[in-house]
Amino acid sequence: MGSGRAAMGSGRAAMGSGRAATSGGPRPLGEKTVAQNKKATHDYFIEETFHAGIALTGTEIKSIRSGKANLRDSYARVERGEVYLHNLHISPYEAGNRFNHDPLRARKLLLHRSEIRKLIGATKESGYSLVPLRLYLRGGFCKVELALGRGKKSYDKRESIAKRDADREIARAFRERQKG
Repeated sequence: MGSGRAAMGSGRAAMGSGRAATSGGPRPLGEKTVAQNKKATHDYFIEETFHAGIALTGTEIKSIRSGKANLRDSYARVERGEVYLHNLHISPYEAGNRFNHDPLRARKLLLHRSEIRKLIGATKESGYSLVPLRLYLRGGFCKVELALGRGKKSYDKRESIAKRDADREIARAFRERQKG
């Protein structure tokens, strides 16, 4: 009798409820980039990157999922032993009515204590800044890719533009050679 129960129990486990195969199961852990700060790589030499969660309130996650976020002119700062993201614009959710939020409020970033200590030490040095590179969704959670960057001078920016143009020209010539 014991073996009959085991066989029946394993049959149920193998069949499942049917919901997992459709839409009720766990979501894949793919990433979806919601917003990018393209100006950051132009203005800063990226030394190191960190991935941080972000503390959101109300309907902010619904606005982010619909792509209504903007990282332009945003920056991060260490305040009282915690890291806050300033000037991240998340548009109010249209159907959110009374649960909406201030679009430009400072939002707390969720990092490990050791990472925060590292950022505190690095930002005390002159020339280093905390710059958000992109806002993305991973596994249902909103995350921020934060970079420790050193500001570029104007001649560095011109040099980067010239290098990028030269790389494009090389790639174009290579494609033409492959075709012809």
